[in-house]
Amino acid sequence: MASFGTLVEPGTVRLERTLPGPVDRIWAYLTEPEKRARWLAGGEIQLHVGGRVDLWFKHADLSPIGVPTPERFAASADDASLRGSVTACDPPHLLAFTWGEGEARPSEVTFELEAVGEQVRLTITHRRLGDQRSVWANVSGGWHTHLAILEDRLHGRVPQPFFAAFERIEARYGELLG
Repeated sequence: MASFGTLVEPGTVRLERTLPGPVDRIWAYLTEPEKRARWLAGGEIQLHVGGRVDLWFKHADLSPIGVPTPERFAASADDASLRGSVTACDPPHLLAFTWGEGEARPSEVTFELEAVGEQVRLTITHRRLGDQRSVWANVSGGWHTHLAILEDRLHGRVPQPFFAAFERIEARYGELLG
């Protein structure tokens, strides 16, 4: 299993993965809707500061293996969306945007790409998550699971169903974060 993310300060989680490069390939999986939809969410990201972010999550479509959606996610399984605004964009190395605009204080996610030989280090930092450990576990588990799907896609493997993996990973983060 890939390494777990860390709580770098209260309300901020960070995950790192080393992926097969080059950097432009990974940038495309972050920014091109049809590629991003294969591991995270489809929708448009306007690649300039202040640009609009519209993400549409279809978790059941992330793997060809069909499993039932857990009851707690059933209401939003086919209609989960997120809006935000780009806060930083330096192609192909940095992308940051608010996560959950419309909330009192949206969080912010940052993607950093760094070439490491023929591979790429992807660092995801999700900030302003509040002070609830259950939220930290949920967000960390979500990113961990989405990154596992991205890794499978990049290596030409069939990814596991999102929710089947997520529930196990979220529980493990809950244990790690106390």
